[in-house]
Order: sequence, then C-alpha cells, then structure tokens
Amino acid sequence: MNLNQQIDHLNTFLQRHERVLVLTGAGLSTASGIPDYRDKDGVRRGRSPIQGPDFRKSEAVRRRYWARSMAGYPTLAGAAPNAGHHALAALEQAGRIHSIITQNVDGLHTAAGSRKLIELHGNIHGVLCLECRAVHPRAAIQDWLAQANPSLVPTGPAGEVVPEARPDGDAEVELDEFQDFQLPTCAACGGVLQPDVIFFGDNIPPQRTADALQWADEADAVLVVGSSLMVFSGYRFAKLAAQTNKPIAAINLGKTRADDLIGLKVEASAVEILPLLV
Repeated sequence: MNLNQQIDHLNTFLQRHERVLVLTGAGLSTASGIPDYRDKDGVRRGRSPIQGPDFRKSEAVRRRYWARSMAGYPTLAGAAPNAGHHALAALEQAGRIHSIITQNVDGLHTAAGSRKLIELHGNIHGVLCLECRAVHPRAAIQDWLAQANPSLVPTGPAGEVVPEARPDGDAEVELDEFQDFQLPTCAACGGVLQPDVIFFGDNIPPQRTADALQWADEADAVLVVGSSLMVFSGYRFAKLAAQTNKPIAAINLGKTRADDLIGLKVEASAVEILPLLV
C-alpha cells in the first residue's frame, strides 16, 4: 500500500468513527525541535531518567536535576507548535476527532488550540511546591536559577554549557560540581520544588487517570500519533481498545509496543501526514 492509499484509509478511519481518541507521544514534537526519547526500534536513548522517589529524598539528585533542567528548559520554552499540532487542533474543531490524550509535557497541544485534552504526564511549564502545593510558572523559576547560578546560564554555541536537550525539559550535560548549585525553593513557603510532571517511578494522579480511562471508554476508535507506546501508561489505551474491539490506527516512524494490535499503521512523520487529513 503506497502513502496516498494509506492517507485515504486514514481519512476513511476518521469518517467512520465519531469519537476518535488520539494518543500522542514525543514523535509528534520532534518537528518543533524537541528530541524524541527513543529510536525507531523503541529503545530509549541517553542516560536513565531520574526516578521520582530519588528526587524527593535526595538533595543531590535535586541539584543534578535542576542544573540539567536549567540548561535544557530553553529548548522547550522556545518551541512552537508544528503543523501536526495545528492539524490535530483543526481536526478537533471540525469534529473529526473527539479528544486527545498526550504523553508529552511540552504544552504544545494547548498552544496550537486543542481544547479537549489530557496531559497524562503533566506540563513542564509548571513547578509544584511539595509542601504547600502552590504552582509556579517554570519561566519564573528559570529566571531565578539564572540569577542564582550565573556561571551555568546556557548561552548557546559560544557559551560554557552546550546542552543536548531532552524531551522532558532537562539536558544531556555533565557538570563536574553540583554541590555549589543553588536550588530553587517555593516563594510562598520555602518548600521543595518539583516540576509539575510525572517522574518515572511515580503514579499519575488518580483523578487524571480516571478521566483518561473514561475518555478511552467513550471512544469508538483510537489513533496513535508519534508514540512507540513502550511506556505502559500509554500502551494501556491501545490494550483497552483492543480488548473492547475498537479499531486502532497509528502514525509513527518505527516500531510500537502495540504493533500486533494496530489495524492501520502509517510509518511516516506525523507532521507530514496529519495536515493531509484536515
């Protein structure tokens, strides 16, 4: 089946189903300059991610996270929605898709205009106080970090820190000394700050999970976009759809964990295919 035929089949898929749930992953945001977690075989790139329990119990781990986040956040802060994000927003407005659950934390769906959206793993542009639960804008925390740690301000190719950004807002950067790094604290109570995202080793909040599962139950089909589904929190939606005989389609470059469940798979870039469906 050639690409034009696959696009015709995707259009038919959207026409036949009134309540299509779209599940998106990091592959959708690569065209916005945000790197993917995994290669085409679904193998995770780079170092192991920080675990949530380790972040909360170890100040050294928090220093390492915030130092890398300070270097990597400007990539996410400067990212703009790409044609794929805009196409999904247009498809929602036109009533051709019903809702979106994203595994991404970059906030680009909202910026593109999507409204019926669950950010399953949170949003990197917020920072949560673990003591008083206040939420602070991540941009304000970045300004504080830059003032408190001027030697680590990312300045681009000519500067001291040249990070490789990560999809979750930190960076592949190794710093020799972390002990002098100044950690941000809550302006309201002085408490420990954590990005408002779900770390590995942590659970998605129960209400968010319940809402997502309800949307999955209400859907009559699932479209996977830019996700290998290697993480169970995303794979479960394909598994649930298969268990209830709901058709699954996918637009993804490379292998997915649900390849044996997907009835229609287009191995191409989401930013190339989605605008053709509008």
